[in-house]
Amino acid sequence: MEQYIYRNGKKLKYGFTTGTCAAAATKAAVTTLLTGQAPKTVKLQVPKGWMLELSVETTEIKDDYVLCSIRKDAGDDPDVTHDLLISSKVQFHEKNKIIGGTGVGIVTKEGLPVAIGKAAINPVPMQMIESVLKNKEKHHFLVEISVPAGKTVAKKTFNPRLGIKDGISILGTSGIVEPMSLDAIKDSIMIEFNQMKNHLQDSIIICPGNYGKDYAIKQGVDEKYLLKISNFVGFFLERLVESGIKNVLFVGHIGKLIKIAAGNFNTHSKVSDARIETLVAYGALHGVSQAVLKKVFNAVTTDGAIEELLPAINREIFFQAIVDQIKNKMESHVYQDLNIEVIMFSNKQGFLGQTKGVGALIHEKFKNS
Repeated sequence: MEQYIYRNGKKLKYGFTTGTCAAAATKAAVTTLLTGQAPKTVKLQVPKGWMLELSVETTEIKDDYVLCSIRKDAGDDPDVTHDLLISSKVQFHEKNKIIGGTGVGIVTKEGLPVAIGKAAINPVPMQMIESVLKNKEKHHFLVEISVPAGKTVAKKTFNPRLGIKDGISILGTSGIVEPMSLDAIKDSIMIEFNQMKNHLQDSIIICPGNYGKDYAIKQGVDEKYLLKISNFVGFFLERLVESGIKNVLFVGHIGKLIKIAAGNFNTHSKVSDARIETLVAYGALHGVSQAVLKKVFNAVTTDGAIEELLPAINREIFFQAIVDQIKNKMESHVYQDLNIEVIMFSNKQGFLGQTKGVGALIHEKFKNS
């Protein structure tokens, strides 16, 4: 597949989804089963409207079935499923039936577009596979989609948190992977949030990643209230307002949170940084000497910058100013529609500061019973 998009001055290659791979592998296997001839490529029109011609990586012909595989190409998208083999084993059957095999996850929680107990083959990929099986005269097929390395790769995805066990999901709504798209990550986090809503009432704990999650749990809060939101702080604050949430406890490492103090609501390093510059600015406001500020400015990490600052500041006052500003920036971003409290820490120094309402919020809403 040789389709490209130009983004931020770069030529980026489109890819195709696991759903496209599954449908194409099924088409190759059905063709081989019916004709006895194994195609080297298959053409497939995806929901986006594009006609793709994909190479068939492997074909295995047995007396009672054919198994074909397509290798996933995510293009220039940072996708952990890139280069996986997606396989389809097809045999004649009394009716058309599509099941999941090795490496395709099983759904164990509500809130997903697939029923509990079923293989994690999403509706659009399922429709794509079903369309391949149509109009084959009087023939019907049993199709088993498998991903040989799926169980291992699934550990690097959101699937374990979403309640999808023992494999990856067969995904895709357009059939195409747009390079550098972050929509899939946002969608996955929203699915997890929707699963949580029944026990949240009006309050939630959010954190950028595992550091914040682990730190929050150590404070004695119940994990069922915790949602990791990655770098999409502004996006998820807006979604929380829409959902009716009123109280938010935001827990995170200073390396992420200091960016919000500077007004950045996507904290990915490729989108925003200014960590060290912001610490320098706060140091200047608190009377730190130019000599120390130069050392802070040359620090590689926020932990290193803090080590330079500590001898020159009143620790409590300094970090209190930062967490109060983070609270102010976040609440202003959603026009005061959320009450937000903040806990900030670092890996080396531990607790750095928290806003004044943290204790009451934890006690009233989040305490682990």
